[in-house]
Amino acid sequence: MSDTTSARRRERPSPSQLRNDVWLALALLLGAVLSAALGSVAGFYGDDTSQDMRWVLLYSFGLTAPLAVRRRLPELVAVAVALVFFAGVTFRIPEVYVGNIALFIAIYTVGAWVDSRRRAMYVRIGIIVGMFVWLLVTTFQSATAPTDDGLSREGLFSPFVAFMLIQFLINAAFFGGAYYMGDRAYAAALERGALEERTRELENEREVTAAQAVALDRVRIARELHDVVAHHVSAMGVQAGAARAVMDRDPEAARGALAGIETSARSALEDLRHLLETLRTPDGDPPNASTVSLAGLAELAAHATENGLPTTLTVVGEETPVPDLVQVNLYRVAQEALTNARRHGGPDAAADVRLRYDADAVELEVVNSGRVAPALRPGLGLVGMRERAAASGGTLEAAPRARGGFLVRLSVPLAERVGA
Repeated sequence: MSDTTSARRRERPSPSQLRNDVWLALALLLGAVLSAALGSVAGFYGDDTSQDMRWVLLYSFGLTAPLAVRRRLPELVAVAVALVFFAGVTFRIPEVYVGNIALFIAIYTVGAWVDSRRRAMYVRIGIIVGMFVWLLVTTFQSATAPTDDGLSREGLFSPFVAFMLIQFLINAAFFGGAYYMGDRAYAAALERGALEERTRELENEREVTAAQAVALDRVRIARELHDVVAHHVSAMGVQAGAARAVMDRDPEAARGALAGIETSARSALEDLRHLLETLRTPDGDPPNASTVSLAGLAELAAHATENGLPTTLTVVGEETPVPDLVQVNLYRVAQEALTNARRHGGPDAAADVRLRYDADAVELEVVNSGRVAPALRPGLGLVGMRERAAASGGTLEAAPRARGGFLVRLSVPLAERVGA
């Protein structure tokens, strides 16, 4: 035993356990008085039996009263009970049964409740050694006493020797059991405490995980709403401005712009409806949900062109399978990049969308011309694009170009995503 104190400490006794100790002491006190009275009548020690009830009551009280605080002061209680027990047997108090029980409980309590395992060992071994020394002394006195009463002492293995051996074996089993059971109770209490602590940690982790899941869902919803609403509202703003500009001189063109606003509004409502259906469905995948994909990039480019941002789409390389999540994120990044180009590129801006397929990656690049951006002010759109890149396991480059316009490049390693 390398430490005087255990690395962990067992829990302190509860108020109910302390109350139970008091009730135990009272019950054993009554049992000791009754046992001593009956032992006196039965004459346990023959003519040497103490008949003075005052000593019987004092012995019974000294033997059992300390057990009322056995969990508060286990070492002192064990030593006190052992001394009273030795004194009672020495002076022939006719009570042996409750005394044995009280001594067993005292030794057990030291093993079960003392956190300093070295001190617990020393106290219990001291009591046990004292008990066996006392047994040897009394055995020697009995063997050398000049009397012929009692068991025969003749022969190498006489009845007297057999009786003494039984006493030693019973006491060895008695004290060994108290020692072992106390250690096992202490170890079980530590295991139970560790399990309860781990349970609390798991509960806290579960609460944190739930809170993180809610936060991630809120971020995802905010990102989807931003991408859907910003794209369509931006297009409706451009179309509304065009309709206002030509309303007087070209009613037909204004009518076409208003029709475009109506189409954009319907598309926005349709996307919002699918998003809300996804949120209301427990598994997050409604039966009639339509998921955007890379196949929709051509329509996205055409929509941007119709709304004042001439856009070309170029696909490089042989098309390879791309996970659905990656397709959605690539599409939304292209959508957000075109929306920003339409809003900030100026009236003469144009955009070029390039989708490259490599053996182990897919890359999306959106480049637009237009006015030179004075400084990069990261807004919700750029934050959302970076989050989508991280969710896909890819890298995002987003920066203004020196000659005007903006560059957005997202590269996603396909082998890693498919493997994951």
